[in-house]
This record gives sequence, structure tokens and C-alpha cells, in this order.
Amino acid sequence: MPTRKALKITSLFSGKKAEDKRDDWQRTAGDIDISQPIAMIAGPRRIAPPSRITPAMSKAISQFLSYVLRHAPDSIGLQLDPQGWTDVDTLITKARTAGQDLDRETLLAVVAASDKQRFTLSPDGKRIRAAQGHSVNVDLGIAPSEPPAVLYHGTARRNLEAIFAEGLKPGQRQHVHLSLTAETARTVGMRHGSPAILTVDTGAMRQAGFTFLAAENGVWLTNHVPPEFLAVISE
Repeated sequence: MPTRKALKITSLFSGKKAEDKRDDWQRTAGDIDISQPIAMIAGPRRIAPPSRITPAMSKAISQFLSYVLRHAPDSIGLQLDPQGWTDVDTLITKARTAGQDLDRETLLAVVAASDKQRFTLSPDGKRIRAAQGHSVNVDLGIAPSEPPAVLYHGTARRNLEAIFAEGLKPGQRQHVHLSLTAETARTVGMRHGSPAILTVDTGAMRQAGFTFLAAENGVWLTNHVPPEFLAVISE
């Protein structure tokens, strides 16, 4: 049962672009039912010792953290600083008020277990942020750097016509996300349907004046990839 302060995620996706925002968030946060209250999405209310956190529980908490740290911190009354950081203790308090009984040990266990390293802790362990994937406006403070000559992007085959008409665009996110390997891109593409893997000629893009950022979890970021720099290597 949701708590008295459980918040409906559907209320956050209102207005003219509601459907686009909902679709984009589902792509970034995972396959969960966003019509459920936050308390139910976040998982069970009782705190489990880190040694007893099941994969399903870890996934649910990770999705909750992705949602509030990337997309809707205000959904639990949380504030991010301009670089996307927030205080760990404040996050835990706000999460519990919203119906997710979270403690520091569980949070640290979930962050450590994240296969994609979605979250970054400050060196003193007092602050946390999402490594990338934000739709809220933050400046990650990452300096542009030289990418490998080729990067990859995974998508669904049904998206190819639009991509080769308009290029890769960030949508509701701040950046286009690019992978270091074709295998990682395939995994990303499989989340959206029958996968297609695109190569991105980053060398040519650099010569054309485009910049790239290397996120803390190894994902490469850029603002836009025009279609002339793309090729399909697998459908």
C-alpha cells in the first residue's frame, strides 16, 4: 500500500509533451509501470540488510534513484546543486518520507552493484549524483575530451528511418549517449526492441567541430550526431 505521502509519477508527466516525456523516461529508467505511486515503484518499505538485497530489490531501488537523480528530484522534495549533486542523508530522508525506507548501507550496496555505474559518490561519501542521463538541467562539470575514433549507439530497428533523417538527438535528455563497444550498444538497443547498432565517426565529427564528454561511468556524451556521421553495422 502506498503511504499517505506517496506521489503519483503520472502527475509529473502532464501537459503538451507528456507522452514524449513518459516514453523517454521509460527508456532511461527501465521497464517499470510509471502509473504506480513512487512508494510502490521504489520497492518494499522494509529495509533489508545489504547481504539480503535481492536482484529485484536492487533493480527497483536503482530505478527509484535514477528517477529522482536524473529526472524529477522535486517529486520527493529533493534539490540538486548545479552539478547534479545532493546530500546522501537528505536523499535518504526524502526517500523515506516518500515511502521508500532506505538507509545508507542499502544505498551504498545498490550504488556499488550498479552494472552500468549509474551513480557517483563524492570522495567523502557525503554526496551522490547520477553519472549521466539527466533530463533536468545540470552541468556535470566535465571538460571536453578526445573520444576514440569510432563510438557506437544502440537503438531499435524501427527508429532507423527517423535517425537517418534527423540524426541522433538527445530528446528529453541533455546529451546523446554513445557506447565504447558494439556489444554494449547492442544491449542498449535490445531494451527498445529488435536492435540495430550504429557506428559514429567521432573522428570526422571532431574535425567538424563537435565536442565530446566522457561521463564518469564510461558513457560518451555529445549534443547531436548528424546522419552523415552514422552507419549501420547490425540490424
